[in-house]
Amino acid sequence: MDFVALTQQVKTWGRELGFQQVGITDLDVQQHAEHLRAWLEQQYHGEMHYMHRHAGLRSEPAQLVPGTLRVISVRMDYLPAEIETIQVLQNPQQAYLSRYALGRDYHKLIRKRLQQLAERMEQEVGHFGYRAFVDSAPVLERAFAEKAGLGWIGKNTMLINKRAGSWFFLGELFTDLPLELDVKAEFHCGTCTACLEVCPTQAFVGPNLLDARRCISYLTIELRGSIPVELRPLIGNRVFGCDDCQLCCPWNKFSSPTQERDFTPRHQLDRAQLLDLFNWSEAEFLRNTEGSPIRRIGYECWLRNLAVALGNAPASAEIGAALTSRLSHTSPLVREHVEWALARQNSSNLAALSGQLK
Repeated sequence: MDFVALTQQVKTWGRELGFQQVGITDLDVQQHAEHLRAWLEQQYHGEMHYMHRHAGLRSEPAQLVPGTLRVISVRMDYLPAEIETIQVLQNPQQAYLSRYALGRDYHKLIRKRLQQLAERMEQEVGHFGYRAFVDSAPVLERAFAEKAGLGWIGKNTMLINKRAGSWFFLGELFTDLPLELDVKAEFHCGTCTACLEVCPTQAFVGPNLLDARRCISYLTIELRGSIPVELRPLIGNRVFGCDDCQLCCPWNKFSSPTQERDFTPRHQLDRAQLLDLFNWSEAEFLRNTEGSPIRRIGYECWLRNLAVALGNAPASAEIGAALTSRLSHTSPLVREHVEWALARQNSSNLAALSGQLK
């Protein structure tokens, strides 16, 4: 079999299926596995216990799918066209949700496309071994993508492509076919440290070293308990994830808007008001987040995050009334953050009154 020709066909088929780039690499990610081990030893993973549990599989990817020889790594742009970002962050009455989460859950979409890619390959070569992954198993996806030439792992730990920035999803197709290897991407961050400096909670210990326990994405998505009190004021109006370290990256001036309709914002979540989202009932939350990555945090954490954002917003009677209506919520977690938010609102009112008296 001509694996050089097949490699080129695989890349062509991938582009036809909506992937902006397809690269191929082997399974050697030991350098990245060592970095992961050191990161775990420092407890930077917080309560993401699955990171520690499956560290061995991340270090030895062949154990996931025995017989695997190559990893086909793909990327797909997700940032919708003509969408406001900085403007929303600067409006404390609006809710900022990480831009990857505004539309349909990417896991199913990309996994379906990877399956279609595998089926096209099967038509060409007959039965072969493969398995698709989309952030759904212990896979060092950025390490594979970097080795496959899709970009380099930047100082903000994101994969960055000098022609496309970092607003894209990744996926992998493990295969037992000995396809041609691509060349690893070179590092192009240079002396820039914008991402390290802009982080609202100063979560970066150093270049390419993130303390997840301080990261807003971790605090609003992964953490299931109380958000540390000292970090709450720094979260601002970010209620699901954070994009600050991407928004400031100079390489993102080269990013292109997504062509996927499924990533179009739903329910105006790209510019929603905090109060509107906080007033959703649980039934509304479940209905409005159906097929969305937002649903995974659950209604309780949804209200927790919004309460913090409302506490950070300028004081108003409307916010005070909305928060007060949740004081008797059945969840102690929600009540705790609502009480904190009300205290913040009352403090702002007192400060404003004191200023008027002066």
